[in-house]
Amino acid sequence: MFYSNVFLVFSLLFFFSPLSSDTKTEKATFAGGCFWCMESPFESLPGVISVTAGYAGGKEINPAYEDVANGKTGHRESVQIEYDPSKIQYSELLKVFWRQINPTDNGGQFADRGNQYRTGIFYHNESQKKIAEKSKKELEKSGKFKTPILVEILAFTSFYAAEGYHQDYYKTNREHYKSYRRGSGREAFLESLWGKN
Repeated sequence: MFYSNVFLVFSLLFFFSPLSSDTKTEKATFAGGCFWCMESPFESLPGVISVTAGYAGGKEINPAYEDVANGKTGHRESVQIEYDPSKIQYSELLKVFWRQINPTDNGGQFADRGNQYRTGIFYHNESQKKIAEKSKKELEKSGKFKTPILVEILAFTSFYAAEGYHQDYYKTNREHYKSYRRGSGREAFLESLWGKN
């Protein structure tokens, strides 16, 4: 009887666990300038399983930060989000993405200039492509920006996780992160458009 009850408890725990082995997850990849500033907005969202800072869009295999930062590899600083589509939709992730960037700037983001800091939506399938294109058109029609939306929508090719010290930088180097975010001009720009929240 004891062993039957133990088995029943473990079965229930497995069945009702937040992420069982049967859960199908999907990935979203966004470039929004400095990847330090792109992790925290997504990590707190229900349905998001993980957010990884890294490099997308280039051809070099396993690029190093120094090479990406010097613009040598063609990669863009990006975040890759693993999420549960039964809990959060791709369109909702896009809404958060648009609120982290200046979508009218095609030369970088805020104080960070160069191809490695340019924005981009890297779609993983045709469904994501259509949703991204629709989301971009909706932003254009909203009248929120007086100049064209220049964010590129690109087919995903590869993503390489950045070095460990870049992951969750907003947690591990909180004061420097806050100072950088303010000093780069990102925080003031976003607050002027969307408010503090």
